[in-house]
Amino acid sequence: MGIREYLLGGPLGFGAAPLGNMFRNIPDSEAAATVEAAWSAGTRYFDTAPFYGAGLSEIRLGKQLSQHKRSEYRLSSKVGRLILSDIEEKIQTFGEKGDLFKHGRKNKVAYDYTADGAVRSIEESLKRIGVDHLDFVWIHDIARDFHGDEWIAQFEIAHRGAMVALTKLRHEKVIRGWGLGVNRVEPCELTIEMTEMQPDAFLLAGRYTLLDHELALQRLMPACQAKKVDIVVGGPYSSGVLAGGPNFEYAPASPEIRVKVERIRRICDRFAISIKAAALHFSLAHPASAAVIPGASRPERIVEDHAAINAKVPDEFWHELRKEALVSPNAPLPIDRERDEAEAGKKPTPAGQL
Repeated sequence: MGIREYLLGGPLGFGAAPLGNMFRNIPDSEAAATVEAAWSAGTRYFDTAPFYGAGLSEIRLGKQLSQHKRSEYRLSSKVGRLILSDIEEKIQTFGEKGDLFKHGRKNKVAYDYTADGAVRSIEESLKRIGVDHLDFVWIHDIARDFHGDEWIAQFEIAHRGAMVALTKLRHEKVIRGWGLGVNRVEPCELTIEMTEMQPDAFLLAGRYTLLDHELALQRLMPACQAKKVDIVVGGPYSSGVLAGGPNFEYAPASPEIRVKVERIRRICDRFAISIKAAALHFSLAHPASAAVIPGASRPERIVEDHAAINAKVPDEFWHELRKEALVSPNAPLPIDRERDEAEAGKKPTPAGQL
């Protein structure tokens, strides 16, 4: 299990949700320049979904990636929604996320977590992207934030349907791995306890960030670490508030969140690092974290992300975050990993392993 061994170009990937015109109408030229900036900077893992702009993200991403050999990058998309040919003139809304893709294509979007729906979704994604295979497939948004009290019923449909289909495709080596792509920890906790079908990884958006990690740390992250199920951290900037934006959880940030962000920013300024660097390094510090995929729709944001991932964050910065109680005392930090690696290097080699 796990997907980290298949990743190329390091742990920083590209989250293509903004390419689906999330929040705003992005010109095709700007979307293309953003993907090209990511490639030029060394990004080799790209994540998209049919849901993002009713196929717009997949189409835009595929057009740019067609300039490169398929073997040179890793690609993931999602199942659980089908993009229909029917046009919906009225703005579609989706659970707690409302109309965040109101600027996307007008095709109707329908939920389908069955086995046949998953296979059909993959086939249609391949056509939109213009590739012959996906590396990883995530079962998308099978959680309370989109389905309310019906989420368990939808989960059971996926359990008997999409999960069975994806397990079969992995066994047949059509895909390298599968898991859930969600904004909540509860469906991941259910999935990781299954015995008949085991996921390879989870794409967990917004739940392992500087601003929100307590719940994931209670059970999910330790369980993933123990079972070698990788975590791909989506939304490391908490919908943008950690990158200078106004939103947290896809809505205007509360005064309490803004105060916490400002406290973190002051410490970042004191140590001359960007808050983006703090956010990315924190999300990757947990041993279960394999990759982090911030979204972007402007080329300059890609440059910032790569500068952040390559930045040297002083040990004193992490000590200060802990001292100010701005992270959970149980949250692994880069200083902990460095310490553990150093201690492991000092252990004598057991007899017979020379």
